[in-house]
Formats: sequence, structure tokens, C-alpha cells
Amino acid sequence: MKTLAISSVSALLVAGACASTALAQQPMSMQPYIGGDAMFWELDRDRGPDRDSVGVRLRGGAQFNDYFAAEGHLGTGGSDGGIELDYLVGAYAKGILPLGDTLRLYGLLGYTEVDFDVDREGDFSYGAGGEFDVAPNLAIGADYMRYLDKSNHNFDAASIGLTYRF
Repeated sequence: MKTLAISSVSALLVAGACASTALAQQPMSMQPYIGGDAMFWELDRDRGPDRDSVGVRLRGGAQFNDYFAAEGHLGTGGSDGGIELDYLVGAYAKGILPLGDTLRLYGLLGYTEVDFDVDREGDFSYGAGGEFDVAPNLAIGADYMRYLDKSNHNFDAASIGLTYRF
């Protein structure tokens, strides 16, 4: 299962890098970035009580042009009763829609593995968000992700934080 997940994520990132070359309309060097967020997560179960809590999330990635980036997430923390989020880890292709020089909307598609103290699962993930530059290399942003979309439960998170561009 883990090998399949790593292979799928690797294929997604390679395909995204190739697509970014095709979409490039003007030269832009690869720009790495790192971010940290407060992550407000919710486990919505069909049977049993829903669980929610607050954790932290680190993000890192590389923007290849104005419209495409590859990004990874690593999150942990938070406990609500009998469920504790040990970690989440994922890799995503990031489509970007610039709205001027300082504001961007984006969508994320990829794969995430989530480990609760009672279970570990992986799934196709997606989300959307936006960010606003508050300084030349610093942006504030927020997003909403559906990390797991299973037949008997969903795992979602809304996050807000800062991004530093190198």
C-alpha cells in the first residue's frame, strides 16, 4: 500500500512538472517556499460521533511558473475524545490563478495518508485556497482540504497560516 502511494505521488509530481513546462508563458525560475499553519480538522463519520480538533501543518513546495506548483503537507496534533491525529502526509499538484501581483487563488489535487491512533488510511485528496502577499517574500493564506473521502467517513481541514518564499 505504501509503495503504491509513493509511486502514485511520484507519477503525479512528474506529470505536473511536465505540464508546468507546457503551460509556461514567460520564463520564471523555480521558486521554493515553506509555510506553517494552524489546522482545524474534522472527522465526519456516518456512524458514531464526529470528531474535531486543532493541529499544526507544515507545507513546502516549489512554484514552477505563475500557474503551477508542487506542494507537500505534513500535519499532526489534536485530539477529541478517543481519536488523536498522529500525522498526515501528502503530495499535491497546485494550480494557481493569479489575481494581480499580490493575490492568488489555487486548487490542490493529490494523495494523502492519514494516521489516527485507531487507524491509518490513504486517499485521493483535493482542496482550494488563496493567499495574499503582505511583504515581498511573505504571504498569509487559508485553504480547505478534503484529505479523506471514504464511504463511511470524511476527514477535512481548514487551515490558516504564513508562507515564506525563498
